[in-house]
Amino acid sequence: MKKYFSLSLLLVVSFSVFMFSCRKSDKESTEALRDIDVAQVTVDSVVLHKTYPGFLSSDNSFDVICRVDGMIMTQNYTGGTYVKKGQVLFTVDPTTYRNAVEQAEATLASAISSRDYAKSHYEAVKKALLADAVSKMEVLNAESAYHQAEAAIKNAKAALSTARTTLSYCTVTSPVSGYITDSYQGANSYVNGGGTPVTLAKVYENANFTVQFEIEDLQYEKMLAHPNFINSDLYRAMPLQFRDSLMNRYTADLSYTAPSVDQSTGTITLKGKVKNKDGELKDGMYVMVSLPYGYDPKAMLIKEAAISTDQLGKYIYVVNDSNKVVYTPIEVGEVYQDSLRLVTKGVKPGDKYVTKALLTVRNGEKVNPVLRK
Repeated sequence: MKKYFSLSLLLVVSFSVFMFSCRKSDKESTEALRDIDVAQVTVDSVVLHKTYPGFLSSDNSFDVICRVDGMIMTQNYTGGTYVKKGQVLFTVDPTTYRNAVEQAEATLASAISSRDYAKSHYEAVKKALLADAVSKMEVLNAESAYHQAEAAIKNAKAALSTARTTLSYCTVTSPVSGYITDSYQGANSYVNGGGTPVTLAKVYENANFTVQFEIEDLQYEKMLAHPNFINSDLYRAMPLQFRDSLMNRYTADLSYTAPSVDQSTGTITLKGKVKNKDGELKDGMYVMVSLPYGYDPKAMLIKEAAISTDQLGKYIYVVNDSNKVVYTPIEVGEVYQDSLRLVTKGVKPGDKYVTKALLTVRNGEKVNPVLRK
């Protein structure tokens, strides 16, 4: 009996030591797990967009033209700068045209003098006719000479006005306020603008721009599938993206839809109006237009910062029910509210995914997930 009791006591002690050792091992294993921040895949109703390349064009651009023949004496601006309406840009040698003005002024003065003489003579012969001192024919001749002198004055005034206008063309000013190109013909160049006006530069008014882009006819049909949607305010403010970040954010107001499909490309041309804030935009800039076309009432969203890319494409790390990290390829849609990304394939609502320590976490690693909003 004593031997049996000793053996039983030994078994109990051994079992207790074994259980204590297991509990200690489990505790140490739990304590060894890393805390990893995770978030859950959320579901929300979002507006769907599709991005299209386009380009900006100034609503108003004007040629700076020269309308006279002569040597360009000065260029009074630097290309690419902002010029104001009426600012002097070029001066052309005015010598010939100033002489023409002086000649026209002299011709007018002579015509006025001749008119004054003809008028006095006409008044005199009319009085002489009353005294039968002259014939009626002389009176008619005097009257005719007077009217011709009046007509000569009108011609001289018109010639002087033309000469002065032509002289004014020797000073070339900006037709509008805006940004100006380099000169096509600079100082000391000879221009022949008298017959056909010569373009010297171009000024772009930069307050308002139009963005033009092309969409597939199938995409247009998707837009039409939402009759209330296409008439919504979403098309009054379509988001624009540029290659580099700009100081301001820009949207376009849809203003034009082509009446027909280009059969060679299967696309439709769309245009939108863009306000240029702080003069940041330039004519011809490349831009991406986010065109809204429908709703997804159950869109799955994850944080943009949690997405990584490898040779196979986009992926995230999902933490499964066993708290193990699982490498998970995904397919994504557009960015939502700047920091979230739509996921179209690879996850389901409520899945937990790693949001931090993306460079150190490993596929298959067991972690202690800490849920963060």
